Formats: sequence, structure tokens, C-alpha cells
Amino acid sequence: MRILPLATSAIILCQSFLPGPAVAAVATGNMTVRITIAAECKVQTASDLDFGSKGVIDTNVDQTSTIGVQCTSGQTYNVGLSAGAGAGATVAIRKMTGPAAATVNYTLYRDTARTLLWGETIGTDTVAGTGNGNVQNLTVYGRVPPQATPAAGVYTDTVAITVTY
Repeated sequence: MRILPLATSAIILCQSFLPGPAVAAVATGNMTVRITIAAECKVQTASDLDFGSKGVIDTNVDQTSTIGVQCTSGQTYNVGLSAGAGAGATVAIRKMTGPAAATVNYTLYRDTARTLLWGETIGTDTVAGTGNGNVQNLTVYGRVPPQATPAAGVYTDTVAITVTY
């Protein structure tokens, strides 16, 4: 057995009484993270329907527009278009108004062939869909049919878009 010198023994003995590294206590917990998604639909975009310039309206003038609808994923919806603001307008014959309250007739459709009117009656003449969380673009097919051409000028109308969900 080997005997250590007194000085070495004293150092070892003192080190055993010195405090060691501090041991940290640890506590844990949890927090809840939450969001509630409500059923919702919005009209995100609606491009103008511009029939351009025409001298005499002796043939059909066809153009398209796009409505961007965004709904919560899985939410069913119906998009309706009003008859517009023109005096005496109906879904079948909408009216753009210009100089001296003159009008130009036009119609909005849901299909490329321009046979299905686009109106406001759910189940009859609206466009139905189911949201996927992204903007879904719907095409509006417009037509100005041949008619007596009114005075030169700019003719406009405003059509309200309604999304029912």
C-alpha cells in the first residue's frame, strides 16, 4: 500500500468537501395552440366585362369575364348575378346605360354556348360549387345581341355578385 504525502492527502480531502457544479432543476409543461376556422366565402376578384368598341351592333358581340371565389375547404356555395342597375333590366335582358339614358341590351351566361342564363335563383340559374380553400375562378360569358344601335358614347352597367353559402 502506498502512502501519499501529507500535502497530497490534504488536497484530496479538501476537494471532496468543495461544492461541485450546480445541478439545475427542470420543470416542464404544455400550452395549447388553437385556431377556429369558420365557414366563409368571399368574392376575391371580378374582372370587368368589356365588350370593346363597336360601330353598329349588327352581329353578336361576345366577351368573357372572371369571378374569383374563395371558400373554406368543403363549403358548398352558389354564385348569383343580379339583373344589373339598368332601368327595366331583367336576368334575360340586362341593360347598359349611356348618353341621354339610352341603353344597350346584353345577357350573361354560365356556359360557353351562351344558352344558360346566369341569374340569382339558387337551383335555377346560379353557379354551384364546393370550396377547396383556394380561389376558384368562374367564367362569365357575356353577349350583346344585334339591336338598334343607340347614339355614340360609353354604356355601362353594374352587376352585383352574391355568394350564398
